[in-house]
Amino acid sequence: MYYHALDYRVAYADTDKMGFVYYGNYLVYFERTRTELLRKQGILYSELEKSGIAMPVIEANLKFHAPAHYDDIISCYGEFTSLKGLRATISCRIMRGDTLLVDGYTVLAFMDMATSKPTRISDSLRERLSSLVSS
Repeated sequence: MYYHALDYRVAYADTDKMGFVYYGNYLVYFERTRTELLRKQGILYSELEKSGIAMPVIEANLKFHAPAHYDDIISCYGEFTSLKGLRATISCRIMRGDTLLVDGYTVLAFMDMATSKPTRISDSLRERLSSLVSS
């Protein structure tokens, strides 16, 4: 089940010479979606970092269906689709009204910020994140 994370009005700076949202900006929208999805569940990324945990993206996949343009209001939806071992997968959809613009996913690893090595997360954090995973 996708959860609504945020609405965003496309800024002129987000577009390319063709008037479309530049493709790389969709990864920024995915990042904002992920951050807000966590925030709505009471998990602040800044708090994860303070505890020494980072979540770098190790894989990204996007499929483009239709372009967004300057001043469009887009809606960003996300869901945790997997939480296995040291990785989490978050799927995202970017919509303009009923029109699917982009969908895809990112895979993130849990990393110890002090060593830059993969790490296990606490049981309490795993439990909180597990509650977000779609069945």
